[in-house]
Amino acid sequence: MAGRVGFLRFVAVWRGLALLAPLTLAACSVGPDFAPPDPMLPRSSFFGKPEPEPPLPEPLADALPDSLDPAWWRCFRDPELAALIARAAESNLDVKTATTRLFESRAQRGVAAAAAFPTINGSASYQREQLSNNGLVSLSSAFNNGVPIRVPPISVWQVGFDASWELDIWGHVQRQIEAAQADVVAAKYQRRDTLLAALAEVARDYIELRGVQAQIAIAKENLATANEILELTRTRAARGVANGLDVENAAAQMESVRAQLPDLANQESSYIDALGVLLDQPPLALRGELARAKPIPAAPPKPPVGVPSELARRRPDIRRAEEELHAATANIGVAVAEFYPTVKLNGNVGFNALDAKKLFSANSLQYQFGPTVSLPIFEGGRLKSTLELREAQQQEAAIAYHKTVLQAWREVVDALVAYRTEQVRRVRLAAQAAHSREALKLARARYNSGVGEFLSVLDAERTLLQAQLEEARSATAVATNFVKLYKALGGGWELTFPRRDLAAE
Repeated sequence: MAGRVGFLRFVAVWRGLALLAPLTLAACSVGPDFAPPDPMLPRSSFFGKPEPEPPLPEPLADALPDSLDPAWWRCFRDPELAALIARAAESNLDVKTATTRLFESRAQRGVAAAAAFPTINGSASYQREQLSNNGLVSLSSAFNNGVPIRVPPISVWQVGFDASWELDIWGHVQRQIEAAQADVVAAKYQRRDTLLAALAEVARDYIELRGVQAQIAIAKENLATANEILELTRTRAARGVANGLDVENAAAQMESVRAQLPDLANQESSYIDALGVLLDQPPLALRGELARAKPIPAAPPKPPVGVPSELARRRPDIRRAEEELHAATANIGVAVAEFYPTVKLNGNVGFNALDAKKLFSANSLQYQFGPTVSLPIFEGGRLKSTLELREAQQQEAAIAYHKTVLQAWREVVDALVAYRTEQVRRVRLAAQAAHSREALKLARARYNSGVGEFLSVLDAERTLLQAQLEEARSATAVATNFVKLYKALGGGWELTFPRRDLAAE
């Protein structure tokens, strides 16, 4: 009975100590406390004096909302683009890798949190032991009138468990948990940043694909025009009103247009395969659904910019850099706590007997319990160097945070300026293409009537082709600059995670 009472008392003591774990964690935490840094972004949405808005060739049904739309791709009104983006959010390999790293960081947090609780290990053993009669046992003959004592073999049965718990008086474990939690949040924002980049790349490649297909259509249209001009010159040469030089120049112009098609076809194939990689598809897998040409997605003229200071809240790379600074700050506290004494509570309880039948009897109970204190006296400079390392790492993280914010601000300004200026350029190129089309019409009419030179027709034809191609490239650039601007603003990509990943948040 006495043994059972002692055992229950031991268990009660450790149970009470375990309940005190949260209080111990909150007792004291050495080292600096983290405070979110000021990103020092402007508090106004003013981006400089805007350029006059150019008249746009395509009408817009309605205006954009005042705030960023998480589903920003809907501004393009392109169902196929929306479908590709939804598939990329589910299957992109980079996003899957970032998700796996998030799970890894959560596991690391669990490892750090486990140090706040006692460790308990159970054990059981059996030994058959024969003491040497020529060893220490032989000394007993001196107490037995010189007659040696022979000890028969014995069996030792033992079962029990031991426990140990380090009291986190100085916040050593707490700071480790704080750093691990910051790493988890940083990994979460890293995943969001990866998804942001993946979806923006899908949109960019899709727009570039449609831009190349538009250029292919333009080249084919101009090829048909060049063929018409070639047939006209051949007819005029047969009638004696044109010479062979005009025929050869017309043929050369037609071949020049035709020579652009293979390179454009190569670009088209490259963009389709690039989209396939982003969607975890092998080469040629998307050719059936993307080979048919469609118009270049039209971007709206006035995307909402919002308040620049909100960048620190929206952009995942800024939030990730902030959490990395948080983790580095907490690691300083871990290093400082190592200078202080370590207090552990140790104990074990079990049963020991030479007879298995008596193993669990009250007289077989044995236990021990007591604290141990250790204080670092000489570490060869390890603790000091570790603290200096952690402080330097915090300074590095602070510089990285500042650079991330500065780079983000630059990307927003550059993207906004590029979007505005390219819109103006597109309008000018559209006007140039219209004038070039009219110039070719007039040059052909003058040549057919015999009052104009064929060289004017060729020049007008080349100018029109170049103007139309540049207009298509500019329309593509406007749309891709719209994607860059939304990416720079943070966009709202976090809402497009697969449902199974949202459940893990």
